[in-house]
Amino acid sequence: MSQPTITLWSDANFYSPYVMSVYVALAEKGLTFNLKTVDLDRGEHLKPQWQGYALTRRVPVLEIDGFELSESSAIDEYLEDRFAPPEWERIYPHDLQKRARARQIQAWLRSDLVPIREQRATDVIFGGAKMPALNEAGEASASKLFETAAKLLEHGNPNLFGEWCIADADLALMLNRLVLNGDAVPQALANYASFQWQRASVQRFVALSAKRSG
Repeated sequence: MSQPTITLWSDANFYSPYVMSVYVALAEKGLTFNLKTVDLDRGEHLKPQWQGYALTRRVPVLEIDGFELSESSAIDEYLEDRFAPPEWERIYPHDLQKRARARQIQAWLRSDLVPIREQRATDVIFGGAKMPALNEAGEASASKLFETAAKLLEHGNPNLFGEWCIADADLALMLNRLVLNGDAVPQALANYASFQWQRASVQRFVALSAKRSG
């Protein structure tokens, strides 16, 4: 199958959870893409000459034959529509309601649980950093995450919807902010996060950050 030229812009350290979501989506689709980086620490994303400056000045940015798009969940959905099943691998559930639920989960993970994201930066996941104990807000946010995730996974299957989807990678990353820091996480959720983390597409991204750190 022929495909257009695709470029994904990432942070230079490959620490962005949102870049990971798009990277995994591209890998799962079996798409060939160029990977470019912008150094956020040096403020390169705030310079007008950067490709994504006119968008949100954030990563990820996806470019396909001159069309540029930012915001990871929007990119994931675009990839599913542009490279649609059955010609290309599916990254969202086939069922309409499950597909909507997957998108709901993605939106929730990006808009809520701020104390976890603040107190458990992805340095924990990709750089092996260890953070101090969660404060009260962090504990409350973690409890909400655990309760919601447990409800979503009460069926006992290893994936959210019986088949893998991109929301599994996103949820596993949020849980791993705590798991990989050594925080107390319900065993069933820790097992789910560990299982999802072994997926080949995820491990390919993890290897990028490990190589950068090394």
